[in-house]
Amino acid sequence: MSWRYLAKRVLSAIATLAFVLVINFVMFRVLGDPARTIGRAQQLNPQEVAELRVQQGIDRPVFPDQLIVYTKNTLTGDLGSSYYSGRPVSETIAGRVWPTMLLVGTATIFSTLIGVLLGIKGGWKHGSLFDRSSLLGAMTLYSIPEFFLGMLLMIVFSAGLGWFPTGGYQSPTAPSTGLAHWLDVLNHLFLPCLTLTLAYIGEYSLIMRASVLDVRGEDFVGTARAKGIREKHVLRRHVVPNALLPIVTVSVLYFGFLLGGSIATEYVFSYPGLGLLTAKALANLDFPILQAIFLIFSAAVIAANLVADILYGYIDPRVRYA
Repeated sequence: MSWRYLAKRVLSAIATLAFVLVINFVMFRVLGDPARTIGRAQQLNPQEVAELRVQQGIDRPVFPDQLIVYTKNTLTGDLGSSYYSGRPVSETIAGRVWPTMLLVGTATIFSTLIGVLLGIKGGWKHGSLFDRSSLLGAMTLYSIPEFFLGMLLMIVFSAGLGWFPTGGYQSPTAPSTGLAHWLDVLNHLFLPCLTLTLAYIGEYSLIMRASVLDVRGEDFVGTARAKGIREKHVLRRHVVPNALLPIVTVSVLYFGFLLGGSIATEYVFSYPGLGLLTAKALANLDFPILQAIFLIFSAAVIAANLVADILYGYIDPRVRYA
């Protein structure tokens, strides 16, 4: 891969992130005066609100003074303090990153693997009973909202069968280390992970199926068959490697979107990740938390898009010179 292509992609990602940083700053300033919001939350009198405005630097002009301070603080890791808890936002968010990464990462791996396998078999056996039934299942899963699917799974497996807990990350009485700790975490993770996995299996399956159908009609596939190559080798050596091009980049890109998409699932299962933190911050109008999470989700999508561009440029040389 050429350094020119790589530098172009990186500079584009940096420029996009800088634009998002400015939008993030403006958007939460438009929502209202932060000092008044803090004053209502902490029941401050007008004099205390005025003093707070001076302490927070909100009395300065929005452009460029506040924007410069906000950018400097963000780049140095100072994301402010929560309006309600008073804790630094960076500390509050740091404790929620690992549960969300564990949930989203696991769900992405399972949904990608299962969806790709279903799409390959369905596309290769186009029109068969398996293709029709898997297509129906994929469309059904694709159309069900995540929060509704999560509630159904909770009703069946938690309330009905009692196999899994209704929510949380771990039991209060469970040990904090060792095998017993991880078994307890996995027990709590199962239903949220199953929800996200089922929600995205359909999408991956449909994309892979369409890609296989497109590749199987290419001339090089017909040539391979004319040479007498067995069907399973045609599929494995010629169809699948070329059909995987879209799914590789899509799976990486969707990982960024899944971070934001986990909000509904984490809320349903009271799973203490970034999604549940976002829902609580929305209910409390805790703007510093919301501002930081919006920036994190946006940065995750931009980073995932950069990785997808680099991977696609590496896999398909035509993209580098387009």
